[in-house]
Amino acid sequence: MAIRCWVALGIAMMGPMPVIRAAPPIVIAHRGASAYLPEHTLPAKALAVGQGADFVEQDVVASRDGVPVVLHDIHLDGVSDVAERFPGRARADGRFYCADFTLAELRLLSIVERFHHRDGRQIYPGRFPKDEGRLTLATLEEELRFLAGLSRALGRPVGIYPEIKQPAFHRRHGHDLSRLVLDVLARAGHATRADRCYVQCFDPAEVRRIRHELGWQGNLVQLVGGDAADLVAGDGLARIADVADGLGPALDLVVGPDGRTTDLVARAHAAGLVVHPWTARRDDLPRWAGSFDELMERLGAAGVDGVFTDFPDLAVAWRARQPDDGGGR
Repeated sequence: MAIRCWVALGIAMMGPMPVIRAAPPIVIAHRGASAYLPEHTLPAKALAVGQGADFVEQDVVASRDGVPVVLHDIHLDGVSDVAERFPGRARADGRFYCADFTLAELRLLSIVERFHHRDGRQIYPGRFPKDEGRLTLATLEEELRFLAGLSRALGRPVGIYPEIKQPAFHRRHGHDLSRLVLDVLARAGHATRADRCYVQCFDPAEVRRIRHELGWQGNLVQLVGGDAADLVAGDGLARIADVADGLGPALDLVVGPDGRTTDLVARAHAAGLVVHPWTARRDDLPRWAGSFDELMERLGAAGVDGVFTDFPDLAVAWRARQPDDGGGR
């Protein structure tokens, strides 16, 4: 049975009801404090840690010369000035791909608040202004060293939560992204289940490969989107638990679009998996949630072990208001 770092007893239910748990959910900063500063920049990560996040997420892709860099996806044109800096470098589909640029070229880019690559409109208009400041991209190794420094300075541990993005795409471009990421993690001392590190990926075959072929001994999480609910149906959770320690489901798989709580958390716990759903946002609430606190209440009542959020400060504040059951963390 997979090892669980935080234990919670989930109760299958059709609506909110009390749940017995040993600790309140951990707070995972989704791409950093991305509600306040451009995602996956070091300032966004520092703010997240300052706001009390327990873990900080790193989405990882590879540069043309095979360096793992922290970036949400394989495209550059929705979070940077690549179209202005390198005109003519788009592919036939009009997109600019990280895999087409060396690390030296990537370092020339300004990283900005996420926007629609076709018309330049910000995805979240109320967030950090797209045209303000000049922030830059970091390699995975640089970010891990940065977070280790923050942890030392603050005198408290800061967990890391890297995601391996589109491994099949990277293999087609000559890079084994999983191996590259695991090598960086091992050098940084994040290679066992005792370490405050979870490796996550959407690709079930790659999750299995990471555990068996690449021999990863650390914590491993299977991500599941709302359009892939079949992965957690039937004996799907048992198959996941054969290789993974946790499940990272979309919010709708925990509390459906109709506001009714599913039995997913209870079934995942029965299989020995921790559950860390994504993503809690104050400015993009589910239809059934009237506030961020209501969203957190429902997820907490469902028995989740952690929550990915763009607003780590709000999640930490909500958690601080919960009754202390003495379990601690």
